[in-house]
Amino acid sequence: MKKILLSAALIVCSASAFAANHEVKMLNNGKDGSMVFEPGYLKAEIGDTVTFKPTHKGHWVQSRALPEGVDKFLSKEDEEFTLTLNKEGLYVYICPPHRMMNMSGIIQVGNAVNKEAAQKEVDKLEKRATENKGRLAEYMEQVQ
Repeated sequence: MKKILLSAALIVCSASAFAANHEVKMLNNGKDGSMVFEPGYLKAEIGDTVTFKPTHKGHWVQSRALPEGVDKFLSKEDEEFTLTLNKEGLYVYICPPHRMMNMSGIIQVGNAVNKEAAQKEVDKLEKRATENKGRLAEYMEQVQ
């Protein structure tokens, strides 16, 4: 019994040792324009983490579309926020005060199992954007 428990513990530790930590910056200006997450599209694996870094003041992150079973998230203004990616699918998020400027992004974890629901949210966000139109749609086009 001890050997089985030890083996299970080693497997869990080994899996977490291979998990990556990705960084997404919240910027006033970046390579994709003004009020932007960088990178705006991120491909990750189950078990990875993403740390959102408010490089400039006045930004935070909020979920808009998530894989089934993932709790909604909302960070605090001007504070780093780390999200553990425990479920496969698409994670669509925004910066609430800059939503109209299309400050939004997508994380793909494994297969895009919730692509239809995520696409509906992307379409809503794009329709309401007054600036940077098409940016989130371009990120969605990168989903495989």
